[in-house]
Amino acid sequence: MTIEIADYQDPCHRAGIIKMMAAYALDPMGGGEALSDDVLNNLCDALAGEAGAVSLLAFDKTKPVALLTALRGFSTFKCQPLLNIHDVMVLPEYRGQGLSVQMIAKLEDYARGKNYCKLTLEVLANNTAAQRVYRHCGFAPYELDPLQGAATFWQKSLA
Repeated sequence: MTIEIADYQDPCHRAGIIKMMAAYALDPMGGGEALSDDVLNNLCDALAGEAGAVSLLAFDKTKPVALLTALRGFSTFKCQPLLNIHDVMVLPEYRGQGLSVQMIAKLEDYARGKNYCKLTLEVLANNTAAQRVYRHCGFAPYELDPLQGAATFWQKSLA
């Protein structure tokens, strides 16, 4: 297995990102609904246009088998950029082989090299397998003061 930082212009990497995102969307942890052709066809160009977006692809020889995409954010408390892990997907037949841990470690090295202050992510409450991986990698629920409780991730759709 190899893990590479994706080049959004490379045809092989583009195809891998599209394949992984299509599979992720169909997975129950990805919502269980197919992404539109418009989203899939424009995703790599849109990511390339996002300052600080980074994707990692894991390959079994030339076959893409896992994807991690992170987007740049900013910590006002540290006055430094951060990376938010937005997508982590491993094909079912490749799960349990440590690919997520390896991708997160590679992303952490990348982030340290660019002076990012932290990595963040959100995880579904019932995705205990992912939670075990993230805890193994040093992640924990976010809280400023234990008396105030852990932060929760909320959303409001605008489309």
